[in-house]
Amino acid sequence: MLIRHVPPDDRPRERLLSEGPQSLSNQELLAILLRTGTKQYSVLTLAQHLLTHFEGLRQLKDATIEEMTSIKGIGKTKAIQIIAALELGRRVHQMQYDDRYVIRSPEDGARYVMEDMRFLSQEHFVVLYLNTKNQVMHKKTVFIGSLNASIVHPREVYKEAIKRSAASIICIHNHPSGDPTPSREDIEVTRRLVECGRLVGIELLDHLIIGDKTYVSLKEKGYV
Repeated sequence: MLIRHVPPDDRPRERLLSEGPQSLSNQELLAILLRTGTKQYSVLTLAQHLLTHFEGLRQLKDATIEEMTSIKGIGKTKAIQIIAALELGRRVHQMQYDDRYVIRSPEDGARYVMEDMRFLSQEHFVVLYLNTKNQVMHKKTVFIGSLNASIVHPREVYKEAIKRSAASIICIHNHPSGDPTPSREDIEVTRRLVECGRLVGIELLDHLIIGDKTYVSLKEKGYV
């Protein structure tokens, strides 16, 4: 059956968009990489031929261009696309995280962002997303502008944490004046974030306020 005869909701690309990549079979993911079939075979059939020939992904991941192109309908371009995708997957799997920055104290957190944030002319609200070893997995600027509890919404902070399976977070924002003394709004935002973190099971480790070569930890102040 040609791909155009497959109902739109059952086509791999459409299903990936609507249901996410994790919902697709190996055959469907491979079909997306192949992009097109041939006059004789739909792209889904071609993908299945590949998987059958190599008895699944275990042998396919080590296949050469010559071995792939021996299959009718697989030219050099398709073979190269598959090999490139498999190599990317291999590299991601082999990535080492030992060089990730580890935050063990408020000073570590402040040092991590100080040079980037001390000269900013506007307030930037930044979140560090940490794994179980307190290594920084991701850094994201959630909001730019004067800090306000109604604007810095916990939903935006924790949505990214859930997406990245973070174990904990550290919130950071700067005071362009250079004085990191917490304001009433700073304390209110912190308390809301602590409460929401408890609800979703992702701990807010600290909220740091960055000044000019100085900082304040709201955890050390007793607000976290």
